[in-house]
Amino acid sequence: MPLDPVARAAIVASLAPDEVVDDPVRTRAYECDGLTGYRVRPEIVLIPRDTAGVARAVKACHRNGVPFVARGAGTGLSGGALPVADGVVISLSRLKTIREVDVVNRRAVVEPGVTNLEITAAVAQHGLYYAPDPSSQQVCTIGGNVAENSGGAHCLKYGFTTNHVLSMEVVLPDGEIVTLGGDSPEQQGPDLRGVFLGSEGTLGITTSVTVRLLRTPETVRTLLADFPSIAAAGEVVSDIVAAGIVPAAVEMMDTLAIEAAEQAVHAGYTVGTPAALVVELDGPIEQCDSEFAQVKAICDEHGCTRLHIAGSPEERAAIWRGRKAAFAAVGRISPDYFVQDGVVPRTRLAEVLQRISDMGDEAGLRVANVFHAGDGNLHPLVLYSAAEGETERAEHLSGRIAELCVELGGSLSGEHGIGTDKACSMPKMFGEEDLAVMSRVRVAFDPTGICNPGKVLPTPRLCGERPGTYRAHPLEEAGVIERL
Repeated sequence: MPLDPVARAAIVASLAPDEVVDDPVRTRAYECDGLTGYRVRPEIVLIPRDTAGVARAVKACHRNGVPFVARGAGTGLSGGALPVADGVVISLSRLKTIREVDVVNRRAVVEPGVTNLEITAAVAQHGLYYAPDPSSQQVCTIGGNVAENSGGAHCLKYGFTTNHVLSMEVVLPDGEIVTLGGDSPEQQGPDLRGVFLGSEGTLGITTSVTVRLLRTPETVRTLLADFPSIAAAGEVVSDIVAAGIVPAAVEMMDTLAIEAAEQAVHAGYTVGTPAALVVELDGPIEQCDSEFAQVKAICDEHGCTRLHIAGSPEERAAIWRGRKAAFAAVGRISPDYFVQDGVVPRTRLAEVLQRISDMGDEAGLRVANVFHAGDGNLHPLVLYSAAEGETERAEHLSGRIAELCVELGGSLSGEHGIGTDKACSMPKMFGEEDLAVMSRVRVAFDPTGICNPGKVLPTPRLCGERPGTYRAHPLEEAGVIERL
């Protein structure tokens, strides 16, 4: 159902002509994020240049009751930036200025369109860096990192985005501009910064972020180790943590993921090995040397079949290139795939991977596994072919894997978010009262339900559940479908 002409005119008039895209062909570029299995073409795409422009666009949507979805680089993997058919996408791609670098206080003020890696590049000359490092850090933007509370390979030691953001300038769903947080990590009163961070764009739009910067470690030691089984590699991870060692990163890849990565970037991984671990330590030289020796000994105790120690920055970069290329590289061995994101206790890694393998066999689909082994954050990739009619089976298997993580004492998501993909699974993890509280928080920020509707919380339109703000689908309004 097209927008009301009066509402459409008001929204278009809120920005300059070159900040508005309403051609049906051009708006298709915004119809999905990295979860390409879900696509909706937005009515209008707005691309403001600054915070004031974002506020004007949001106010126009608010006055006219038009839903809007904020969008960064579109690299999200849970359908969090999926548009609303009769709504607006507000792209933040032009807000890409690093406003300030405060070396003395180790912080920087950046706009949401700045990529994750650009922050480190801008402060490296001062011996500083920005710790969160999602695999897509070359292209994903800080606004999206805030929305999803992104982590990355080094989250085991350094935490997630929430641990590195001091404050945010935010445009609320009615167009008001506010600051959440402050110059210090601890603030008086309710932690609204914490409430907003990770809310997946459902409480407003971030237009500026003040991030914490860390000193570059004195030294970094990295190894790549092969193992005869996933179970053996998992035991190594448990023993490293039990020894009191906190690595900067512990990553694991299975046979399929290694095969895909090697085809793509030739990083020196062993094709055919059942499991490979990437272990990285950083910090003072003496401490790293001592702990690195312990890690090598633990690897040997569990039947390591090959151990490669990076002898130069170039070799370290190659190891990480193989790990970080894995998601995109899977496209070399499968025409389509879903990336799932769940968390289980470290001690249940072998069990969950066996269960996933069994579920894949039952569905007749392959599953590649890449994960942050140190904190049990899994990234199973369900491989399928849409051309061969496997989409529904793959989507069902992906959902079962997410819910399996909850069954084994974990959670639906570690860092990719709930979005559209896992909203229907939320009752598997949260009770009705929990979901009702989340809904009340959301309504407090967005009483009219126009800010990224249909995401995170289950709604009757999505899956027959009661909790969550309900917004009728255009097909329901047209009488084509009925509400359950």
